[in-house]
Amino acid sequence: MNDQPQISNPDSVNIRAVPAFAEPGVPHIHTLNVPGMQALYVKEVRRFFKVQLQTIWAPAITTLLFLVIFTVALGGAGRTVIGVPFADFIAPGLIMMAMLQNSFANSSFSLLVGKIQGTIVDYLMPPLAVGELIIALIGAAVTRAVLVGFALWLAMLLWPGVHVGTDHPWAVAVFGILGAMMLGFLGLITSVWAEKFDHAAAVTNFVVTPLALLSGTFYSVDKLAPWFQTIAHGNPVYHAIMGFRYGFIGTVDSTIGNPILTAVLMLVAVNIVLGVITYRLLASGWKLKA
Repeated sequence: MNDQPQISNPDSVNIRAVPAFAEPGVPHIHTLNVPGMQALYVKEVRRFFKVQLQTIWAPAITTLLFLVIFTVALGGAGRTVIGVPFADFIAPGLIMMAMLQNSFANSSFSLLVGKIQGTIVDYLMPPLAVGELIIALIGAAVTRAVLVGFALWLAMLLWPGVHVGTDHPWAVAVFGILGAMMLGFLGLITSVWAEKFDHAAAVTNFVVTPLALLSGTFYSVDKLAPWFQTIAHGNPVYHAIMGFRYGFIGTVDSTIGNPILTAVLMLVAVNIVLGVITYRLLASGWKLKA
């Protein structure tokens, strides 16, 4: 009788095969990473919502002051623009202008602060494809724009002498979302390019603000000289504000044919172009990866 411990034969043991590691850069998630996008979206929304007094209510109050000043200075004596009271004409444009500016501010801050603080890895390392990253960041920017617009709309509802009831709610939704997406893409491009906050502020001061102020927010474009009308019609922000205003007052100040359809097509085209540029920049890692 052999009482010595038996040494098992390795060949006779059914050893579980250890799964091989995936090749670097080969994704394991072959479908849309919805939980990952949701996590990043919630993170971005919580970031600006924690300081909502600064990111939501302050822009709404500041824009409301524009309404007060312009209606007091120019809206008296029953003044009308394209057949509607001046206050009713200017109010939707102010709402849209605030939405556009805040969409840009939100998306232009996301990646830029990561580069400055050295936390950009939090955006690059998670298992998110470039398209998923864009969807989450643009979604957060649009969310902030909608919240600012809604807060401003509520304030204008309570303001005497201003009527902000909607004639075409679909136009309010379509142009509001398309416009916010457009400035959200521009903000992401700025966030990739900029290396400090001064760069983002320069785009705000020399690109976003002039486009907003020269878009017919405070005046009717059809009263301008023909050459200036042509310039205004080439401004995509004008089409966003014009279509958004149409949703409230049911009329437009455009001299082009089929202005609403033209505005939708232009905004869709601009969003596609900006979206492709944003995708290419993020996919290349330009100014993001060492």
